[in-house]
Amino acid sequence: MAKLFFYYSAMNAGKSTTLLQSSYNYRERGMDTLLFAPSIDTRSTGKVWSRIGLEANAILYDDTLNFFDDVRDRLRQNPRIACVFIDEAQFLTKAHVSQLTDVPDKLHIPVLAYGLRTDFRGDPFEGSQYLFAWADEIHEIKTICHCGSKATMNVRIDKHNRQVKTGAQVEIGGNDRYVATCRKHFKEGNTTGREIEDNAKSPRREAATPFFKGGET
Repeated sequence: MAKLFFYYSAMNAGKSTTLLQSSYNYRERGMDTLLFAPSIDTRSTGKVWSRIGLEANAILYDDTLNFFDDVRDRLRQNPRIACVFIDEAQFLTKAHVSQLTDVPDKLHIPVLAYGLRTDFRGDPFEGSQYLFAWADEIHEIKTICHCGSKATMNVRIDKHNRQVKTGAQVEIGGNDRYVATCRKHFKEGNTTGREIEDNAKSPRREAATPFFKGGET
């Protein structure tokens, strides 16, 4: 049975790398895939790319695209299509997610969507909100805060690495504009770990909780 999967994480956790590797696995076995990337992300220029240098051609989508109609038409032209991948899935609309649920349900092709859970204010993106509600399976891709704990939040920063708390929800950027932190340091606005480094001199400082501990996931 085909399913809609949602893989979510904080910034810089390797979502696009995982997407590209999964697509490669299909193609290595003689199956074709469809990769979609948002046109709002001006860095993509028709590609899905990762920080470690991997990239692949992608179909750009915007609010006008009907995913079900588009995938159905492409499948008619190429029956070897075996999987659909969505990069930066937080930028999907509610209608997009509904259309994507029809791809596994009616076309019997799995959809793997990769995106952020929340924005720089800690509020959910529309696409992520409905993927959490309607996806068949939800998986977290983990990364770490500067303190060593799991990072779950995305902090927008200015040129001085200070937390930015106001502005439009969507502002495209990479490491120069965003950093992933744990919830504690998101709430404190600690984006660099300098406070932790300063406190290291104190004998009363508690050890940071390790990210991977005793088989926890």
